[in-house]
Amino acid sequence: VQLVESGGGLVQPGGSLRLSCAASGFTFSSYIMSWYRQAPGKERELVAIITSAGGSTNYAESVKGRFTISRDNAKNTVYLQMNSLKPGDTAVYYCDGRQPINGYNYWGQGTQVTVSS
Repeated sequence: VQLVESGGGLVQPGGSLRLSCAASGFTFSSYIMSWYRQAPGKERELVAIITSAGGSTNYAESVKGRFTISRDNAKNTVYLQMNSLKPGDTAVYYCDGRQPINGYNYWGQGTQVTVSS
């Protein structure tokens, strides 16, 4: 089982990044997928979540209107489009997969996002 995040990096305030998380080793289309982030000295927080078929999404208040989560079940990949980035968005971003029936849960290794001028 693998979840591999990519797309992080250094961006100026107001810029955009698109994170990707490629999944393998499990039935991706049956898993609820989420993006979490953890900033230095802070707890990990849920950023966005998408249902298994992609029909429903939800966001943390701090990112609503700026971030968009999406998935492509044919490519076993979940995305996080991040626009209008702020320094407060600086964190390591992790993707998470959770099977709603049996409770299986998998995490990626994280990708660093730094928003700074």
